[in-house]
Amino acid sequence: MIDIFNAIALFTNFVIVPAIAYGSQIALGALGVTLIFGILRFANFAHGDLMAFGTAVTILLTWWLQSLGIGFGVLPTALLALPVGIAAAAGLTLATDRVVYRFYRNKRVAPVIMTMASVGVTFIYGGLVRILIGSDDQRFADGERFLISAAGFREMTGLAEGVAVKVTVLVTVVATVLAMGWLFWFLARTRTGKAMRAFSDNEDLALLSGINPERVVLFCWLLAAGLATLAGTLYGLDKSFKPFNYVQLLLPFFAAAMVGGIGNPLGAVVGGYLVAFSEVAITYPYKRVLEYLGFRPEGLVQLISVDYKYAVSFVILVLVLLLRPTGIFKGRVL
Repeated sequence: MIDIFNAIALFTNFVIVPAIAYGSQIALGALGVTLIFGILRFANFAHGDLMAFGTAVTILLTWWLQSLGIGFGVLPTALLALPVGIAAAAGLTLATDRVVYRFYRNKRVAPVIMTMASVGVTFIYGGLVRILIGSDDQRFADGERFLISAAGFREMTGLAEGVAVKVTVLVTVVATVLAMGWLFWFLARTRTGKAMRAFSDNEDLALLSGINPERVVLFCWLLAAGLATLAGTLYGLDKSFKPFNYVQLLLPFFAAAMVGGIGNPLGAVVGGYLVAFSEVAITYPYKRVLEYLGFRPEGLVQLISVDYKYAVSFVILVLVLLLRPTGIFKGRVL
């Protein structure tokens, strides 16, 4: 019986806890992607670099606060700098909309043209990020490291395996729940949120009803920038900050949005956790778990290497497009 509990603890420590944190981060990123697609009707490939830009500004301010001896107690100092990072990302994306996207939107071009324009924008964003902070791994987490340490868990339970829960994981989950709850309330209860939903559902009818399209676009970009910066900062706190990693996150973002139903915020959240658990569970080596359960496998019992974890998102994306293009929930519903 003890061996079964050890197997559960091992699985919890290396699959469940990381997947919950990673799923929260993907859900926030996918929400930004799905908002832009649902309202502006195009796939924004610059979302990953927008996330990197907002996070880079947050990191720079965090380092400055740390140099002044200003902290946030047991919580990461980055939470104090986060509003500035969100403001910087919002300013950048609004400037980009005015200079680039508005022109194409007024021309009513095909969505693929907007998507190609976003590919060009991503190179500009990527250059800005590298000028600001470089391309190397950066770590900026401080405060208490563990809410529950593996050693403390083993001492408390008497098990051979421990479960460690970092403070950044708790911060990630709490921040994600609050952000998602606020977003759903905003879309469902506020006048602007209802206007955004109406605009997404039927643009022509919304315009005839007197809805200001520029206001809808403004709030769409503001929300996307806020979600992107929050997701990027939480991801950096949980792991580390490297600009190229944020570009790679586009694949799980779009996979999550497609799984849930592109344009559907609730679907993006569900899809985010499904993609995260799939990536973590498929790339984890189950040798020690199976040994606790009485098996004696010779290999690592790992389906694919962690180096290829994004292949899981790609396969999920392809399967959804082939088998259920609308996703779990009907797509394009705010």
